[in-house]
Amino acid sequence: MTDRTATAVDTDRLPPVLPAVAAAAVAALPPRLHRRLDAAVERLAGVPVGPVDGGVSVDCGPESLVTLTLGATGAVIDPDQARCSCLLAPRCLHRTAVLLACPVADPAAHPDPASTAAASPTPDSAGTASGRTGRTARTRKSAGAAPTKAQRAAAGALWRAAAAVLAAGVPAAGAVPQAELLRAAHGARLAGLPRAESAALRTVRGLRAHRGRQNGHRLAELVEVLHDLLYVAGRLAAGDADPALVGVLRRAYQPDGTLEVHGVCREPVISATGYAGVVTHLVAADGRQLSFGDVKPGGPDRARDCARAVTEMGAVAVNHAVLARGGLRITGTTVSPDGRLGAGKGVRATPLAGADWSTGPLARLFARPLAEVVTAQLATDDPEDPARAGTALFGGDLMVVGAVGDQVLARELAPATDEGGERAPVPDGPLIRLVPVDAHPMLAHVANLRRLASRPGLRVRVVGRLDPDRASTLRPLAVGPVPGAAATLRLPTDWHGRADLGYDELQGGHLPPRDPAETAGPVLAMGADAVAESPLWRVRRLVELAVSGGRRAVAEAARGDGTGLAGPLRRAGFTTAAALTTALADESDRRGRDAFGRRTDPDPDRYAWAWLAATAHLAAAERELIRSSWTAPPLG
Repeated sequence: MTDRTATAVDTDRLPPVLPAVAAAAVAALPPRLHRRLDAAVERLAGVPVGPVDGGVSVDCGPESLVTLTLGATGAVIDPDQARCSCLLAPRCLHRTAVLLACPVADPAAHPDPASTAAASPTPDSAGTASGRTGRTARTRKSAGAAPTKAQRAAAGALWRAAAAVLAAGVPAAGAVPQAELLRAAHGARLAGLPRAESAALRTVRGLRAHRGRQNGHRLAELVEVLHDLLYVAGRLAAGDADPALVGVLRRAYQPDGTLEVHGVCREPVISATGYAGVVTHLVAADGRQLSFGDVKPGGPDRARDCARAVTEMGAVAVNHAVLARGGLRITGTTVSPDGRLGAGKGVRATPLAGADWSTGPLARLFARPLAEVVTAQLATDDPEDPARAGTALFGGDLMVVGAVGDQVLARELAPATDEGGERAPVPDGPLIRLVPVDAHPMLAHVANLRRLASRPGLRVRVVGRLDPDRASTLRPLAVGPVPGAAATLRLPTDWHGRADLGYDELQGGHLPPRDPAETAGPVLAMGADAVAESPLWRVRRLVELAVSGGRRAVAEAARGDGTGLAGPLRRAGFTTAAALTTALADESDRRGRDAFGRRTDPDPDRYAWAWLAATAHLAAAERELIRSSWTAPPLG
């Protein structure tokens, strides 16, 4: 079906550019200009973008005006859409620098007509299988079929580009190495490898965010995506027949008949790639978690203004504020593999009365203890999309005990009994941390969590998602009153028993009176973070240093630490982590010699495999520590 992204041109910012266009510009640039490319891209950060007919322009100096003409989807999808007025165009530094300064476009959202046919699934590369829900079809590689020769070649190119980036580190991963990744990503798209292509594009975005010191970017995210890229590319290049390595085409919406959906909450979206808006989370009558979004090019102000935005769903105008507290009966439904509802012309919808969180399919969000839900999420990955592990919404009833920094501390309430009365926390249960989904000042997450933290003893029903990187941590999206509790929220009637933490602002009148008997005593007994306090931080520091500083930085750190790197790991029982860390340190310092005895730079393959092994083990060990933090009693 047709993509729902905006076609309007934002003349205040650079438009997205397809990876193949940016990579081709670097390939056409004379090699003597490569060294000047990074500096040219950095200079463009402060250059204003001006509007022109059908696009934008960038003033790059005397007699050098770069004009970008945009396609129907608001992106640059063809090299001819980028022109420079200088005499060296199109093989000029100005045009290439502007294209590399633009955000990387998602090829699925901005398809290139010339490569659409080549990227279409073939019998060799893709087939049809049932998806996660059992009703939406996925495009994927036939089970058991080995990668084709073209796929292995594309994966090999991705591996070489990613291994070179890892060996060089972020400071040296400038425009030219990024262009190699973009070129390899385009090759992966043509070969029908969507998971590898997606990982490569996310790696480029992460490199740019880290080099540009963008707010909200975390080095751990770049480590994770680079690990996924090397893992997938390495196995495919070796001929691994696992169909999960091929991945899925995320835009493959499929018919799903008639659905009844009930709103759970709204979530503001502010992405690092220049998109913003709102996503309304829904639950279908059969229990599936779905979503309907209005995310388009824009900044934080758009996410804020979308609180009561109206979005077209076929012939129906849907108000997100109403949908989040109501429901729809939808006919002609189309659903993507990751649960997004389509908005094609054939969709028809009629409103349904809002359902309470305690009744109907919404009650399933609160049916199981938190430890049981978290254990199931951490134990069951989506092999075709690892980034979605632990992202499903779930709910629980909590008692607020205080705050530390930006974290609200709470304990899970015991199940309700026939006797009724105020529910007490689960005996020996973990201390749960609630952290903001997005701390942007235009959104209400931080202020609402502070308001909740001001009432120790408050009983609150929470809907959110797991933070897979921190011990016993939730990222709440919405809250509501706990049924039958006295010390709970008192929300307005038109809020229908829930408050979206990103949009609705909690006031003092929404909280119960302060209870003098409640103290901050439990906060003082706060247990240690199982992940932060374990010796695994040494492994985390080394694998992150490998990305941020490169191979030589790892070698220098290993020589400086000596036996202090692996010794504490072995004494704590992390013997495998100690062995893998030692292997990574040894490989980082390995240097060869040529026939004349001169030292040479080694092949990055062995180093990349050593880093990949250490990173994979670290992720598995940290995940087990996080799982145990939800089931074991707190320390201290």
